[in-house]
Amino acid sequence: MAAVKELLRAENDGTLSFGDYTLASKTKKDNWEFAGDIYKVKTFSEITKLEKNGMFVYESVPGSAVENFKETETEVTFSVSAGGDVQFTLELEPESEYEVFIGGASAGRMTTNLSGKLSVSVELSADQGVDVRVSRC
Repeated sequence: MAAVKELLRAENDGTLSFGDYTLASKTKKDNWEFAGDIYKVKTFSEITKLEKNGMFVYESVPGSAVENFKETETEVTFSVSAGGDVQFTLELEPESEYEVFIGGASAGRMTTNLSGKLSVSVELSADQGVDVRVSRC
């Protein structure tokens, strides 16, 4: 998978792609409209963060590239790549249980905290990507 050089783009299938972990300094794209919502992305080698209408959606440490990000009421799906291992955090429903799938295999069930945050660590080889699915139980 490659970094998203546009920083934030709409895909033909109605999903979003964002993030460029190859950048040496923080770069952002703000006030980007998609499907009636306003998005903002900040990204570089150390962190990638996506906000929708001023609210937290996704963050990874270190930075990552996310492709085909789709969020519904019960599920979030995307592919993530980075320069190596990555930890990402999603904003979901507070105090809810989710099953996390990495590369099609279940990584187990996890419960969000009071603020709805769910953090997952993924082992990746440099520039390798993996599909992620997080489904509410």
